[in-house]
Amino acid sequence: MAREFTRVGVVGLGTMGAGIVEVFARNGVDVTAVEISDAALERGRVTLTGSTDRAVAKGKLAEADRDALLARVDFRVGLDALHDVDLVIEAVPEHLDLKQRIFAELDRVCKPDAILATNTSSLSVTEISVATTRPNQVIGIHFFNPAPVMKLVEVVRTVVTSAEVVADVEALCARLGKVDVTISDRAGFIANALLFGYLNHAVGMFEARYATREDIDAAMKLGCGLPMGPLALMDLIGLDTAYEILDTMYRRGGRDRRHAPAPLLKQMVTAGLLGRKSGRGFYTYERPGSPKVVPDEHTPVSAEAALADGARAIAKVGIVGSGTMATGIIEVFAKAGYEVISVTRGAEKSAKVCEAVKTSLNKGVVRGKLAEADRDAALGRVTWSATLEHLADVDLVVEAVVEELSVKKALFASLDEICKPGVVLATTTSSLPVIDVAMATQRPADVIGLHFFNPAPIMPLVEIVRTIRTSAETSATARAVCAALGKTGVVCGDRSGFIVNALLFPYLNDAVKMLEASYSTADDIDHAMKLGCGYPMGPFELLDVVGLDVSLAIQRELYLELREPGFAPAPLLEHLVTAGYLGRKSGRGFRDHTNR
Repeated sequence: MAREFTRVGVVGLGTMGAGIVEVFARNGVDVTAVEISDAALERGRVTLTGSTDRAVAKGKLAEADRDALLARVDFRVGLDALHDVDLVIEAVPEHLDLKQRIFAELDRVCKPDAILATNTSSLSVTEISVATTRPNQVIGIHFFNPAPVMKLVEVVRTVVTSAEVVADVEALCARLGKVDVTISDRAGFIANALLFGYLNHAVGMFEARYATREDIDAAMKLGCGLPMGPLALMDLIGLDTAYEILDTMYRRGGRDRRHAPAPLLKQMVTAGLLGRKSGRGFYTYERPGSPKVVPDEHTPVSAEAALADGARAIAKVGIVGSGTMATGIIEVFAKAGYEVISVTRGAEKSAKVCEAVKTSLNKGVVRGKLAEADRDAALGRVTWSATLEHLADVDLVVEAVVEELSVKKALFASLDEICKPGVVLATTTSSLPVIDVAMATQRPADVIGLHFFNPAPIMPLVEIVRTIRTSAETSATARAVCAALGKTGVVCGDRSGFIVNALLFPYLNDAVKMLEASYSTADDIDHAMKLGCGYPMGPFELLDVVGLDVSLAIQRELYLELREPGFAPAPLLEHLVTAGYLGRKSGRGFRDHTNR
């Protein structure tokens, strides 16, 4: 039988500590809430009452239940008040010496069978536990912010934590309505180890002026379905907190350079630019603590002003290719009112593409998202062709052929001969260097990348990829076209992975390495990222959907270009691809899909 916890203690009543108090009190557990001074105690009380009052206002908590909840909490100054609790959770700032001092005092104050837990997100639970005479009763219980809302709890056992303590805490998490993942004591645990490498990479991308803060954040929200962009998330977490977590992970986790805090991060913390809590971080906020972003000197000019800056008029568009991406792009341009010439390698392929576009448009009509007249008008704007010469008078060409550089270069050399001067030539490549394609022509200033995401009619993002030879006029034209299509265009340089893949795939690769090291299971890692970080899919779910072979190819390209040791493809990923386990399309990847 699992142990029954009738009274728990919480040390530290900041945002996280007050949230943990609320979680326990909501679930009928009496709580002794402890702070270091009367002023700090009052701030914690205000935080808790504010949270519960908001829940009442939103209809998520009855007034009587709020009153009962608050009645279960005993606010006290000093650790001596914890002498009779069954479990203590510490939620003070992430400083090892501070936590060790508190645990040494808790060891003295608490009854012999009390469990001592830390909510640390990055420090060693083992190093904290050795400050006590009962390390076998010390465990990590890592809640996520906001604790009353987030479902995940990472239960962190050390090499000496007793099995009974682990089982009792797991049962307690279930009582609290939380999903727990039990793991061993390693830097960053699951969620932070995967999240902060990605966040740090995004800071480095911004620091290098590869893309704007707005475009980096929009790319990850719209391209990956994440709840927040990485730089906005850093502001929410707090740049000082993020720095401490990264620095701890770097020192404890084998000194992986990707966890070494970006220099810009240290500079911003030193300058007091800590994110929302200070009113300014990567963005500027209405006031300290406010979530409302206000314009500052880095806010981009309005879209209208930018698009007026030399954009060429585009009326007729040629689209080359016959695959899924080409089909989707044809539909996007035709629905947006452009005259479209679809060019494939033969009449049979043209007929298939035509049928695919019709089928997709008909689905839109059936679902009530497209009027029949609009469907017919869109189809009426498309001319089907099997010869590139029909592109002689278009204003824009979008290439969506196979991802082989030799094929694309040959195509662009032909377009260079056929198309009139001033035509924008765009490639939809997701991984190849756009400059290599551009230099196959005599007009590299007119060549740009337009990386649509699949399915193109649905996905709102387009990465606009400038080479060092792309003209400002061509870039402005690409931005104007994306806006006319109803897409969000994000501008970046011609570097492997662009924004989305460069940030996404190293994170996925890190997850594979974590599994390979037997640190956790694929299910628990997926749970951690979905429930702890709000990701729409866990990394292994996503890898199986994308295809392990595709993922490996992208990771290899990133590694070859950036030469970052941490980007080397995980051997497990290479082995699975070699074995033919490619994900859903082959019936098996990280999971077996044959019976699903």
